[in-house]
Amino acid sequence: MKKTKIFVRIWSLLLAIIMLFALASCDAKKESASEDGDYMNGMNNNSQGTPSSPNEKPEYTYGADEEGMEDVVVPETPDASNPNGDEAVPPSDIVENDFIDTSKNNISTFSADVDTASYAYFRKLVNSGYGLEALKGSGSSFRIEEFINYFKYDVPEPEKNELFGVHTEVVPCPWSEETMLFRVTLQAEQAVNANGNNLVFLIDVSGSMQSSDKLPLLKRSFEYLVDNLGGDDVVSIVTYSGREAVVLEGCNGLDKERIMSAINSLTASGSTNGEAGLTKAYQIAETYFIEGGNNRIIMASDGDLNVGISSADQLTSYIEQKRDQGVYLSVLGFGTGNYRDANMEAIADNGNGVYYYIDGDSEAEKVFGTDLFGTLYTVAEDVKLQIEFNASRVESYRLIGYENRLLDKEDFEDDTKDAGDVGASHQVTVCYEIKIREAQINDMSPLLTLRFRYKNPGEPISNLDEHEVGLYQVSTEMSDDMKFITSVIETCMILRSSKYVGDITLEEIMQTLSSLELDDPYKAEFYEILQTLSPYFDEVDHDSGIESKGKLYFSSPGDRNPLLVEDGGVGLIFLYAEDKTIFDGFKNGDVVIVEHGYVMESYPEQTYISKITLIENGTLSDEEWKAVQGVMAPAEIP
Repeated sequence: MKKTKIFVRIWSLLLAIIMLFALASCDAKKESASEDGDYMNGMNNNSQGTPSSPNEKPEYTYGADEEGMEDVVVPETPDASNPNGDEAVPPSDIVENDFIDTSKNNISTFSADVDTASYAYFRKLVNSGYGLEALKGSGSSFRIEEFINYFKYDVPEPEKNELFGVHTEVVPCPWSEETMLFRVTLQAEQAVNANGNNLVFLIDVSGSMQSSDKLPLLKRSFEYLVDNLGGDDVVSIVTYSGREAVVLEGCNGLDKERIMSAINSLTASGSTNGEAGLTKAYQIAETYFIEGGNNRIIMASDGDLNVGISSADQLTSYIEQKRDQGVYLSVLGFGTGNYRDANMEAIADNGNGVYYYIDGDSEAEKVFGTDLFGTLYTVAEDVKLQIEFNASRVESYRLIGYENRLLDKEDFEDDTKDAGDVGASHQVTVCYEIKIREAQINDMSPLLTLRFRYKNPGEPISNLDEHEVGLYQVSTEMSDDMKFITSVIETCMILRSSKYVGDITLEEIMQTLSSLELDDPYKAEFYEILQTLSPYFDEVDHDSGIESKGKLYFSSPGDRNPLLVEDGGVGLIFLYAEDKTIFDGFKNGDVVIVEHGYVMESYPEQTYISKITLIENGTLSDEEWKAVQGVMAPAEIP
């Protein structure tokens, strides 16, 4: 009997010890999950601080200290460090190119760039309700060349046996009477690879990917690509979070249902071990390698790599070791908050791929529909441009954009020096602001010489193309394309608070754009975005006495631009007022009637109000909460 009692006591003691270890383990896991960005108790652990219930006020990251806080909540800049405890990304604020005296250096050399992520991210912020002043807080991160190259221009196709068509233009600069603008656009051939695609989808399924503008949008995006696959194509899917997993391997491109079933089965949780995922993706790409085909990893992520390789330098070094094996790496960026722009750009640049930011279904359709061949097929590797200015004709010059693409003069002829790749039908547009000296009589020398080098895919030796641009090519009239390009440049200079922008305003830019026939839907959308940003859109009457009824939604304490939620979330209108105190005393869910003027047709719609009247206090329903979260701070509602 005593032995039994002793045994029971010992067994009870062992159970107690086991339980203590289990509890300690659970606490450690909870702490780790919180640090890695998991969702605990319904809280999205990102910079937006999404609340766990419809009427709980969220916490937000502001772009200024309390004393100098802007009226509009500023999104965390693309390169800001993540508060979740992972390694901070080095800041990538762009230092604007200055004028260079040709007597000191008359040669400008840089790498081509066909990425468009920076413009799509800008569009995402505008469509999320951020105004001009708020965007200026992130302006130094906007890359002008990616804004310009987002759009297509009228350029001649390459001549026979040529890889690029070339168009040049020299016109008066619209923001300075003392300078001219030189523009060159290269048009790549529209070649199609007939040997098939070996594609590996490398998908981030970590906890930071849970929000609706990340993994759910990612799933819809890949559907556009899968719809265009054929019988010569092979698809594999690798996911990574705390560990890597092979979800699908070597699937024929015609088995679309199986591919999409695998993609749609993905869920997000855990930390972000990008190193393990990259390693596995390269292994599978090599296993199914297609000689003469397109062998490519398509990585989809918010760039928040917090386990393993996580700094831009480490990623660069790793991918440089892999790219020479004939497997290219392109990148799709998703989401906001802890979005890691520097990581994403470094991955694509060094993987001989393209970097896109997917801000919605229309951009996914563009990348994998309209621009599919350019997305998948590389026609020119290590594309470098070099402009040699004639110092007797050009006094000084400054390259607009391409600040992080600059190369040394010697790099131009060095075929071991990596540079940007160009896909089928891609365009590369470059602009310089130049100061021209007074022409001497009988001086027929050129203004500048344009040279560019490129390699045919897989070849080690580059090809050289050269074009002279003379004074006779200077025109006093801009083409419509040039008017649009200068409008894009001016917008970027305003966003970046450039010292060269002068007194140009959004309203003047919009006047230029309104004079053009914007048949291209993407160019028309750019005009609409500027309308959204401008407080003087179309000079309409903001106080015409129109009445609308709905519930108020404030994105943060002190928010001065709330949403009006109409018809249970069917209608959403951003409210603006010259007197910001008009919103004082109101809270989330209050039912109000607002008097306002013209409503801008955007998503969400926007208007200026002159009066607001409280009808009754209320709360937001689950449906209304989901509607506003889809605009302000996307999240899954528990």
